[in-house]
Amino acid sequence: MAASEGVLLGMGNPLLDISAVVDDAFLSKYDIKLNNAILAEEKHLPMYDELASKSNVEYIAGGATQNSIRVAQWMLQTPGATSYMGCIGKDKFGEEMKKNAQAAGVTAHYYEDETAPTGTCAVCVVGGERSLIANLSVANCYKSEHLKRPENWALVEKAKYIYIAGFFLTVSPESIQLVAEHAAANNKVFLMNLSAPFICEFFRDAQEKVLPYVDYIFGNETEAKIFAKVRGWETENIEEIALKISQLPLASGKQKRIAVITQGADPVVVAEDGKVKTFPVILLPKEKLVDTNGAGDAFVGGFLSQLVQGKSIEDSVRAGCYAANVIIQRSGCTYPEKPDFN
Repeated sequence: MAASEGVLLGMGNPLLDISAVVDDAFLSKYDIKLNNAILAEEKHLPMYDELASKSNVEYIAGGATQNSIRVAQWMLQTPGATSYMGCIGKDKFGEEMKKNAQAAGVTAHYYEDETAPTGTCAVCVVGGERSLIANLSVANCYKSEHLKRPENWALVEKAKYIYIAGFFLTVSPESIQLVAEHAAANNKVFLMNLSAPFICEFFRDAQEKVLPYVDYIFGNETEAKIFAKVRGWETENIEEIALKISQLPLASGKQKRIAVITQGADPVVVAEDGKVKTFPVILLPKEKLVDTNGAGDAFVGGFLSQLVQGKSIEDSVRAGCYAANVIIQRSGCTYPEKPDFN
């Protein structure tokens, strides 16, 4: 069956990726690590101009949730099957973002705020691995008032699946709560992502509050280990952690939770109904790897594209692996004109 209009909604921080290949000296200069995602501090601010001055710099519409929604939209090929909300500035980057969403076929209802510039994310690539440093700027200004406006809440009403990356917990936990409760009351599927070690570590309370409403939780092996560590679980075994996450308490009206943990080139771990399954990923020769930026987001996007069509977990994981494989062979979270998935 084709996906219905607006079946999938995403909410998050729309950021413009400023991506460039750098070296180890650059990483140590700004005290950043590969395969990590952090929020910018004072010491990181000069980095954005330095990246912008590099001859290989690229500007790509990003932000974790927006990436996943765009990839799901690309896989579905039904214009308007997906929608998205987040906050952008009234500036060149904001205009770029609107154009990009429109070209992707996503129905985007951005909250436009002139008090600050559109958020950016520095993507520092070394040997195909990436380090992300987000300067949220105006993305941090998203307010639940925008969500409650009738034309925006209509997107929530229309959606049957709602996905929000954990990064949004730092911005508008009240918006997340509204949507999570709506999903629970209306038998809809609510999905989230652990998103980054710092979310699991420093935004644990906000994460804890929304978890009972989450039907599907995504994450990677690093995030899963930190999630377990802050809870004193004393295990680094990913299958065990996935199982424990899937069995955390549920809000009333929720049947079960499925945990989906990716591990780079190692198999995807899925915990459901007290059992764990693993699914191999499509291996890619090192020379074909361009960068891992957006790989996890693309996995979620591919997964969602099948889930919203009522397909099985197996098919959803397969589509997730397909999408991630496409994205790591390109710069940033970008894709060819049409998917080749069956």
